[in-house]
Amino acid sequence: MKADPVLVQLDGVSYTYPQASAPAVDQVTLEAGAGTVTCLMGVNGCGKSTLIDCILGENSLTSGQILLDGTDISTLRPSALARKVSYVPQVHERAFPYLVRDVVLMGRTPYQGILGSSSDADQEIVDRALRLCRIERLADRPYTQLSGGEMQMVLLARALAQQTSFILMDEPTAHLDFRNELSFMETVVQLVRNQGVGVFIATHSPNQAFFFEWSGVPTVCTLMSAGRVYQTGAPSQVLTSENLHDLYGVHARIVSTPTSTGRPLNQILLISTEECSHDQKR
Repeated sequence: MKADPVLVQLDGVSYTYPQASAPAVDQVTLEAGAGTVTCLMGVNGCGKSTLIDCILGENSLTSGQILLDGTDISTLRPSALARKVSYVPQVHERAFPYLVRDVVLMGRTPYQGILGSSSDADQEIVDRALRLCRIERLADRPYTQLSGGEMQMVLLARALAQQTSFILMDEPTAHLDFRNELSFMETVVQLVRNQGVGVFIATHSPNQAFFFEWSGVPTVCTLMSAGRVYQTGAPSQVLTSENLHDLYGVHARIVSTPTSTGRPLNQILLISTEECSHDQKR
């Protein structure tokens, strides 16, 4: 399956925090396409979240360039950038009991005038986003009363209401139970497949990358180590026992299961963080 054109291009991107002795992101070059899931993986502190903040324009680059639809993001005003890229965080502070509908409506802010009033068209877009995320039933619930899984689906709906071609996600399923994690990933697959959205997701789960690949959407996995790109390719190519050992210091086995789709479903079987015996490695 051929991926759609490149949406985001990072060319030699580096970023060093003030007073830090070494860059958190070091000479990163990669691309993310429309209609493609790009999974960013690596140990805690390897630079994943910092890289996402660079794409969001939160960090001023030490060197390099980030192009969004061919335009250097440093030349874009925040409102213009928000019309091109949306964001689903890992956690979100629920300080005020806004209704779910109003939280999703916040995704329309980049398109509203100085008074911030919403139009009938904005409300229709919100309703569509709620339907796509299958949370219409929550529309009039206070945001503060939602479960973690429901909250993440609301944040995804808010990102959809921005109507961007590219969505950044920073470990969005980190606090979800198994069912809600699967529901979230299924929704992402549908958005990529049916809406042509490009998704760039930082994750700690190799099985998520395998799931996206098995679902038939173009999937790229970029492994990071110490702020640099370690390897990039299809999950089935780069998520090997050897690479997982090099990056995470774990001993793992890749299990491939036949499925009715004709595409085997790969899964990670973790064995140990210690040295395995010869029998375990076979």
